[in-house]
Amino acid sequence: MHHQNLLNDKSMGKTLIAYYSRRGENYVNGSIKNLKLGNTEVVALKIKALLPDADVFQIDTTYEYSKDYMTCIEEAKQELHDQARPEVKNPLGSIDEYDTIILGYPNWWGTMPMVCYTFLESYDFTGKRIIPFCTNEGSGMGSSVRFIKKLCPGATVEDGTPIHGAEAANADSEAREIAAQLHNRFIPSR
Repeated sequence: MHHQNLLNDKSMGKTLIAYYSRRGENYVNGSIKNLKLGNTEVVALKIKALLPDADVFQIDTTYEYSKDYMTCIEEAKQELHDQARPEVKNPLGSIDEYDTIILGYPNWWGTMPMVCYTFLESYDFTGKRIIPFCTNEGSGMGSSVRFIKKLCPGATVEDGTPIHGAEAANADSEAREIAAQLHNRFIPSR
């Protein structure tokens, strides 16, 4: 009971859970599976259940990737090669009201999907705390945290939590670990 009260403590400022997730065909434990919800979305919803006062924003592109997984990963590879910045669909007007951003994404080619770069470059994260988590099939966080630090030099960026995508439905302990990071006392620089 005390744990639940801690998670509802409003003295910590507002939290945003922002994530990109792929539904449909995904690579899971060595084979292609059709997922109703993407792995990252499953974990984001687990975190939201622990942090009911947090706002949620699904980062998405203005266009759809191919429904075919193998074609999609080639599209993602080309975006990375081109250092593309896909437009964010229905972007937030501002993130000024948030002290902490929990940022979730799948590991695509050793980093975040390029639309996450667009999201990070679209706002000023100075004085904010970013808690990343990354679903993957064995490649961990890749180099994503290094890129988040580079894109958001004024933010405090945590090490991040890698989550095996195939285990997303059972990632309750990882979701609790991410939510609990809010209780490490963080005072944004002014």
